Amino acid sequence: MKRRHLLTAAGAAGLAATGARPGAAGPVSPAPAGRVRVRTGLERLAGSGWDAVRGGRVGVVSNLTAVDREYRHLVDRMHAAGVPIGGIFGPEHGFRGSARAGGSEGFGTDARTGLKVYDGYRATHDQWATMFKQAGVQTVVFDIQDVGARFYTYIWTLYDSMAAAARLGLRYVVLDRPNPVGGRAFGPALQPGFTSGVGLKPIVQQHGMTVGELARYYNGELLPQEPAGRPATLEVVTCLGWDGRLHGGEIDIPWVMPSPNMPTVDTAAVYPGTCLFEGVASLSEGRGTTRPFELIGAPGLDYRWRDRVAGHGLPGVALREAYFVPTYHKFTDRLCTGIDIKVTDPAVFDPIRTAVTMLVEARRLPGFAWRDDNPGRPPFVDLLSGSARLRTMVDAGAPVTDITGSWQEELAAFEKSRNPYLLYPRSRP
Repeated sequence: MKRRHLLTAAGAAGLAATGARPGAAGPVSPAPAGRVRVRTGLERLAGSGWDAVRGGRVGVVSNLTAVDREYRHLVDRMHAAGVPIGGIFGPEHGFRGSARAGGSEGFGTDARTGLKVYDGYRATHDQWATMFKQAGVQTVVFDIQDVGARFYTYIWTLYDSMAAAARLGLRYVVLDRPNPVGGRAFGPALQPGFTSGVGLKPIVQQHGMTVGELARYYNGELLPQEPAGRPATLEVVTCLGWDGRLHGGEIDIPWVMPSPNMPTVDTAAVYPGTCLFEGVASLSEGRGTTRPFELIGAPGLDYRWRDRVAGHGLPGVALREAYFVPTYHKFTDRLCTGIDIKVTDPAVFDPIRTAVTMLVEARRLPGFAWRDDNPGRPPFVDLLSGSARLRTMVDAGAPVTDITGSWQEELAAFEKSRNPYLLYPRSRP
């Protein structure tokens, strides 16, 4: 397979508009157990003999999720194939995934390959550029499984490393992977004054894009505004067989948990909404349990919170009265009562509307309190939601429909702006 058949070009958005799958050579056969067979960018690149990344030293921005369906890692395969790798660049949690939330593995040497590992977590554009120079790379390869939420930090590792590559004139190759929560966008856009490590640029809360599509969006809309004033030399090795109507449980791509509290695709399905509970001091978001972000609750509650939320008739979800004891984080070793969120129909489920409904009803609970532990900065829920609007509307007792309706114009504007950069078909209205 020639390199030009693997990589996206300026006309790739037209493929999405017509409903064709980029690179498709024919119908995609169903995978075992009724799942749709999908080939990732990694598998397609390996199948080409690594054609797209040969010719100079390569830097790999990656973590534990960059595996093929036999769970062989990208770096291990490239190293064995003789591709010259100048360095590996790890995001939050590190290259091999040994660090907890908010941490990284630092700088060092990878035990398996002997390659130098650089710490890319929270690195500035200048620091990325310095690391790329030290590694002596001409091409940067990105392969990390995202989960589709603005506050999941890997997409900002993508952005910052792309900005540095653009400044240095390096090639940037994204090996695309499916978005496990599908191709629909939901929620508010990030507003000026609320940027942080969990949101650097004005995209919406559930962006509904693959990392390859996001890279194209960054290149067209955001990187020209950086000091370098130019986009990166970007190439995307597309997936074969995926489209925006498919969710993580419907495809045959192996799930490697991209962070310690993202154990399953079920977690990813609710995370764009229930991560907002990280901004609530009085409720656990389920960290310290086997079902983080699916279990939400606190000591002293009872079945009534679940019943009030269920009374809103939320689509595509079932809510179970739940009891759990976190082993760490909020309410360690204390019995919590709350809600277990079960997505029953991902095609109609709206994680952000669901979470907002839970917050509206939680605000009526005794002792409700937002997390506010960073003096001089906005409350954490504001950083997660992208502005003070959600918090102030919930505090004012606004109905769910008013809250979710308040960001529909900016959501529509984002969807319009992302359209030229999409690579795969989306659901039709």
